[in-house]
Amino acid sequence: MIDRDDLGSWLDGPKIEREPGDWPGKRLGLPESGRHSLAPAWRRILALLVDWLMCLAIANVIDSGNPFLAPGIFALEQFLLVATLGYSVGHRIFGIEVRRLDGHVPGLLKSLIRAVLVVLVIPALIFDRDNRGLHDLAAGTVILRR
Repeated sequence: MIDRDDLGSWLDGPKIEREPGDWPGKRLGLPESGRHSLAPAWRRILALLVDWLMCLAIANVIDSGNPFLAPGIFALEQFLLVATLGYSVGHRIFGIEVRRLDGHVPGLLKSLIRAVLVVLVIPALIFDRDNRGLHDLAAGTVILRR
């Protein structure tokens, strides 16, 4: 008979077993730690929170009754700053940056793809073994430590 211990729980999250000497980003040729290694989730989440709160504050000053203004400002910030500089305000504060797999700044098209998918939220919550969300997979980008 199958019991709860055999099935696990959705609270346990996905089981990703790694071989010895394996780390997120190894398949991408990235170092395990230090500069240019994959950014940890806590930095990415805090950077997102800073960006969102900043855009929400700006939207409330402009027009607090428009529910589409904050997501629009957020998408514009992500698009313009990531395309030109490789980081948003939140990314800069937490020492992370967005790069293409070849190490260059994403550029307009990849940044646009990424910004649209981040605003949709769900693609950013689904990630692979290298901790890259669907938005980064679709855009061919990674979030690295600076």
